[in-house]
Order: sequence, then C-alpha cells, then structure tokens
Amino acid sequence: MPTTPDPADGRRAGSEDRLAAAEAAHLAARDTVPLDIRTPAPRRDGSAGVEFDLLVDVSSAAATRDTVRLDPATRDTVPLRPHGGAAGDATRSKGSGSDGAGSDGAGSDGAGSDGAEADRPGGARPDTAGPDDLEGGDLEGGDLEGGDLARRDTVRVDAAMLARRDTVRLPAPPRRPRAPLPVAAGFATLWAALLTYLPVAAVIGLARTFEGAGGLAGAAHAGLAGWLLGHGVPLGTPIGPLALTPMLLTAFVIWRLSRAGLHVTRAVGTRRTGSTRAALMAAGAVGAAYALLGAAAAAVVDGRGTAVSVGRAALTFLLIGTFGALLGALRGTDAVVPLARRVPVVLRHGVRTGAVAALLVLAAGAGFAGLSVAVGGGQAADTIAAYRTGVVGQAGITLVSLAYGVNAAVWVAAYLLGPGFLLGTDSAVRLTEVTVGPLPTLPLLAGLPDGPMGAAGAALLAVPVLAGMIAGALLTRRLARGRVTAPGRGELPPPTAPGWPLVIGSALVAGPVAGLLLGVLSELSGGSLGGGRLAQIGPVSWQVGLVAAGVVAVSATLGASAARAWRSTTDGR
Repeated sequence: MPTTPDPADGRRAGSEDRLAAAEAAHLAARDTVPLDIRTPAPRRDGSAGVEFDLLVDVSSAAATRDTVRLDPATRDTVPLRPHGGAAGDATRSKGSGSDGAGSDGAGSDGAGSDGAEADRPGGARPDTAGPDDLEGGDLEGGDLEGGDLARRDTVRVDAAMLARRDTVRLPAPPRRPRAPLPVAAGFATLWAALLTYLPVAAVIGLARTFEGAGGLAGAAHAGLAGWLLGHGVPLGTPIGPLALTPMLLTAFVIWRLSRAGLHVTRAVGTRRTGSTRAALMAAGAVGAAYALLGAAAAAVVDGRGTAVSVGRAALTFLLIGTFGALLGALRGTDAVVPLARRVPVVLRHGVRTGAVAALLVLAAGAGFAGLSVAVGGGQAADTIAAYRTGVVGQAGITLVSLAYGVNAAVWVAAYLLGPGFLLGTDSAVRLTEVTVGPLPTLPLLAGLPDGPMGAAGAALLAVPVLAGMIAGALLTRRLARGRVTAPGRGELPPPTAPGWPLVIGSALVAGPVAGLLLGVLSELSGGSLGGGRLAQIGPVSWQVGLVAAGVVAVSATLGASAARAWRSTTDGR
C-alpha cells in the first residue's frame, strides 16, 4: 500500500492540511501589495519542481498613494480623491483570468482552493481590498463608502460642546441606615452633658477629697450645682442667691451643644441638604432632651442646702440647648447660605461688621483685664494664700477665677466704653469714678483701679473707637474684594471700590448690632453673690448697649469712609 512521504520541511505526513490552513489564514490577514511575477526557475534546494521569483515593488506601491499634510492645530479635513476605475478594472480582469488558471491548477494538484488563493496578488481574500482596489474607484459607492467619509464635516470639541452633552441620572449609592431623631438626639445630648459636667465635678471633687471636706458623693453634688450655675440657673444658699454665671463654662457648654446638633444632622441623614426645617427639628430635639437633663439635675441638687427651681432649670436648659444645637445644625445642613441670601446685602454686611466690632471690643477688654491682673499679681497671690486650703484648694480657687475670666473681659469692655460696672449696691467702677465698699477676697479683683484714670482715661476711651474704625475698614476691604462668578464665564474681575450707599449703610447697621451683642453679654455676665451689698454685680446692660451702638456706628462709618476714599484715590477716580 503506497504511503505519503513526509514533506521536505520536516513536518509529519498528515499534518499539512491543518498547518496549511493556519498559514493561509495568516497570509490572508496581511496587507496586499502588487507583485511582479517573473519566469519560473528550478528550486534552490535541489528538490523536484520549480519556483517563482516574486519581487515586491514596495517603492512603486507607496508612490501611488496620495499623501496629505494634516495640520493638528486647525483640524482641517481633506477629501480623498479616488482615481479612475480603469486600473482597478484591469486588475480585477487580470485577477479573474488568473482564477481560471488557478482552477486548472487545482484540478491537477488536488487543491483548487489553494491555487485560487495563490493566483490573487499576495494571496488576498476576495473580501480584502488592496491598493489597486482602493485606487480603482471602489471608494465611490463601494463597500468602504469613501465619498461619504470625505464629505463629513468636522466639529471642534471644546468645553462648551462637552457641557451640552446629554446627561444620564446615575443610580444613587446605597445610603447608610439612618438613626431615629429621638435616639440620635438623646445620645448626642447625653454625651455633651457628660463632657461639660465632668470637668466641673473633677475640679470640685479633687478639692473636697484632698482637703477632707467630703467624699465623692458630696463632690458630685457640688459639681452638679456648679454645672447648673454655669447654665445661668440661680442657686439658693444660706447666704443668699448665687447667680453669678461663670461664662467660660457657658461658652464651653454652647460649643458642645453645637457639636451635638451637628452630630444629629449626620446621624439622621440631613447633612448638607440645605434644609432649615431639618436644622430646626434637630435643634428642637436636642433642646428637649437637654431640658429633661436639666430638670433631673435640679431635682437632685434641690434640698441639700441648695434650693433650685426645677421649672426654671428646665426652661433655661431648653433655651440654651436649642440655641447651641441650632448653631451646629445650621452648619451641618448648610442652611446658613440659603438664609443669608434672603437677607438684604446692606443688612448682611452690617451684621457681620457689628459682630466683628463687638469681638474687637471684647478682645481689648480681655487684654486690659489680663494686664491689670498681671500688674497686681502680688496682691492676687496674697489673696490666694489667705485661704490656707493647701495646694489643691489654691488650684481650685485659681480655676474658679479663670472660669470668670470671660465675665471680667465683658466688665473691662464696659469700663472702656464708659458706663463701667458695679461691684455691689451703691458702687461704681468707671473711668471717671471708682466707688466700692468691702469686697470679697477674690484673686480676680486684684486688678481693680485705685481711682479715676484722669488724662489716661481719655486715651482708653479711644480704644473702642479704634476697634470700630478697624471693623469699618475691614468692611470696605471685604466689599472691594467681593467677586462675582458667572456660569460658563469664569471669575470676573473684582470691583475696585464699593458704592457709597452700601458702605455707609452697612457701617450704620453695624452700630446697633454691636450694641445688642455687648448689651446681652453684659446682662449675662452680671448676677449676685449672695444677699446684701453683693446683690448687684456687673455692668448695666442697657447703658452698655446704648453707648456701644453709638460709638460703633460713628467709628465704623469713619473707618469705612476713609478706606473707601483711599481706594478711590489709589484707583485714580
């Protein structure tokens, strides 16, 4: 039985069909170029048969292609010009003629398909377009539709075009489970109460424990009473009502309540929603929970040598809790910006300027208060040593004096404004008069002036005026640097100088705002230290507010006008 010999390339017999098919597919995928078929010659390896020298004229093939220089900057389009179809027709007719030869070859070799592929230039498949096909006019109305491609318009893609693209609403990511409002408010309020109560209880507890004045139960009771006093709840004592609120503790309480309001908005899922209603609900929930805690604390403290009104404590805690939580809730929901946009521009800038002026006056008061205590440091040290309570007791007295440091800053601010403050009935401490009676031995009172300031008092009266002028200058600077952003146009250049009506109007509004703030702080900083002469301590709120409103209104207007005129001069107007 005859056997098929192995091919000359070393492959085993019977594997040529599979390998030949893979090779034919590889050849068909390659680009086709015109071939120059020469005369057959004997095989170089000495085997039987002949071979063709196939010379590829690459240079001539590349030379027939049209070249177009493209400018990336202008993105111009150049239509492709198809050549006449004569060459293509000739090539196709030539290929068809060779197909017949290939068919004949196929009858003799037994592989007609292979012969047909060999007759085409480069073994190209019928659906493969070579250079001759592209040049022969197949671009016009053919499979590649080159005419349509050449006539297409170009579109410059820029930011404006991208902005006009259609948008698709994407599905929102899964939200975290929200906590119920009562649960979130309860936990946040309880945490705020613990953080504000524990420092007071720790200071008083250490003093009472190390000095042998009571155990932990007595320290906890005294700390709870001091915590109530820090909220402005008066305490009834055997020597009279104690109603002088340590404002540093009050500021700490309001800060922690604002954090509680912020945490509640996060827990219930209303953060950055811009909802005023959500902020009010969170603040109301925190205020209600805080009122319950205040009533419970008053019920515990009442009856053990200290009289506390439960109703008064609940109402005070409700107001403080709601106010503090509202500050944080408005910040958490980002509802401040929508509310501010509803306020007229003059009023909005006036409120801000008035707040800045009030803070500057308070800063001046704090600085002069610290300077006075430092000057009278020897007297303050003697006052602390007179208690003979040991190191821990003296540290407790020092901490109590620091808790009333904010009160002292408000009192000195009232002193700089002119009305001054009281240290008991029939007393007055102001620049032009100092009338006091017997005073309690407190280190904070060591810096009191010995008498009227005289000529130096006039210089001190200029401090609030200077604060108001600085606030007015900052108002003009803020208005001049205000920028307007237009959609799609970027940031516009800022105005060189604001208008006079806006400057004057905002400065005049700043006066009543500053007077209201300083008057409220004066009212909160005062109180009583028992009965008798010390029943009235602190500034008279309405006097401070009235004087502060006038001083700030005039000085802020002067400062703002001077800054506005200076800007007009520098701008060449």
